[in-house]
Amino acid sequence: MLINEEVAQTIINQFGEAVGDFDDPYDLLTFTTSREQIIPLIQYLKEHKTLQVGFLTDITAIHYPDSPGREFCVVYHLHSLINNLRLRIKVYLSEDDIHIPTVTPLFASANWMERETFDLFGVVFDGHPDLRRILNMEEMDYHPMRKQYPLEDETREDKIDALFGR
Repeated sequence: MLINEEVAQTIINQFGEAVGDFDDPYDLLTFTTSREQIIPLIQYLKEHKTLQVGFLTDITAIHYPDSPGREFCVVYHLHSLINNLRLRIKVYLSEDDIHIPTVTPLFASANWMERETFDLFGVVFDGHPDLRRILNMEEMDYHPMRKQYPLEDETREDKIDALFGR
């Protein structure tokens, strides 16, 4: 059985300062890398004879509007079914430059996940074979999971604060 510290050291030995912020909440090895290193990193994990990280569980994003230069975080969840090893890789992007390479050549399942992330957050996956909306209408000119709108409609008059314990 692989230990997260050993896996982290293997990754650091290969990628050096291109990876960082290692943590393992709930035994999920989590770390960050750059947009330039995401493809070589995932390819390395997939082809490594011991790690054998061959399953892409999910790709999603998070919007941090109050973090200048790091407004978006693209999150990759990977799994080695052979070693029962789970990994979370984060790549932070600026709102002004919100694109990252596609991983569809490595995992065909990334096609749908990247389209969903594009649709909901507006992250552009360079080289994606068919990057278009998958859940929302093509006519939408916004991305609904971005934190750009108030949580409540301030114009509603049917919601009296006293009725909601406020």
